[in-house]
Amino acid sequence: MPMSKVMPEVSPKVLSREIIVGVVVAILVIPAAFAADAKDQRGEDQAKRDQQAFCKYANEQAAAQRDLLMTPNAIAGVTQPNTGLPMQAVWGVSGSLSNVRKGVLTMDAARKNCELYNATASSQQDVQYALPTLEKHALQNRLALIQEASENLDTLFASTNKMVDAQNMTRPMAFALQTTKIKLDADRADTQSKIVALYTPQLSGRPVKDLLAEKQNREANEQKALDKLSRQNDWDVALSLGAHQQISPWVDSRGAYGEVTVSYNLASHAINKHLDQAANAYDDWKKVQEGDVVRNAEILQEQIVNGISVQDSRLKALQGEQKQIESNLQLVSSAETTAALDFRNQLTTAQLLLKIEIGDASFRFDQLREFLKRNF
Repeated sequence: MPMSKVMPEVSPKVLSREIIVGVVVAILVIPAAFAADAKDQRGEDQAKRDQQAFCKYANEQAAAQRDLLMTPNAIAGVTQPNTGLPMQAVWGVSGSLSNVRKGVLTMDAARKNCELYNATASSQQDVQYALPTLEKHALQNRLALIQEASENLDTLFASTNKMVDAQNMTRPMAFALQTTKIKLDADRADTQSKIVALYTPQLSGRPVKDLLAEKQNREANEQKALDKLSRQNDWDVALSLGAHQQISPWVDSRGAYGEVTVSYNLASHAINKHLDQAANAYDDWKKVQEGDVVRNAEILQEQIVNGISVQDSRLKALQGEQKQIESNLQLVSSAETTAALDFRNQLTTAQLLLKIEIGDASFRFDQLREFLKRNF
């Protein structure tokens, strides 16, 4: 007998609540996910489109050259043999084994060229936008520090106003806090303007040293492919097949003919030696070429090292100032006079501003040091 499944009874109220929760989650999460995904992939998609467009161009150019090399040539003409035979008309096809091989190597060189372009573009983008990306992260951190300081200043401002109302402090003393608030707002606006002005595409996230190694490996592969293509000129086996017909005087003498020609370039040894030297010279040139990604990476490393030194000196100076403010705050921590309260407020506002600078310098120092350790 067929068995029937007993479905568990679900309360309409529970079912309705689950549906509502699911709809709310979908409304909140899905658009945010799509927005984040679109923002993160915008620069990456642009890079992919650039690489795909170049590879299509390179492959189409190579395919045209391949078809030219690998397709036999149709031949037709008139010849007068030098053995005293009558004039002949000839027609047929001719081809070259070397050209067939060149066609295969041409497509291989195009693929290696595409791989090199992709590796170069990725490494160049990561090197070019490394500092702007680090700067943007530092500015975003500074923005958070400004917000925290602003909230603390609001708390101090509220307590000061209460003391003004109780006539324990004067209004000019409270106005000094308002001046600090104006400075924070100006700093926030300036930081936001700098963030907006920075263009930072989506980077690969891979260490620069790995990107450079891959790029140099792709360069070596491309040079090997081009070297094989150039060496293919050392030898050739040409084939010709067709028919001939006597035309003067005209007689029915049609027949087939075939020809095989083997050739070898006597300068092949010297040519190949120069090709090897050219490959070595190319590697040496790319290492010192101004504008090449390897040279740009060396410049970036120097900038990072110098930046670490600058931020370290800045951080030490700010920490020294912080100690002085903390020692002064301890002196007036228990004072109740109006002058002491005013001085404590001044020290506290200075401490808030100094905390932003210390946090900014510390973040930049740690960020640069971590970047240097990970990428070089």
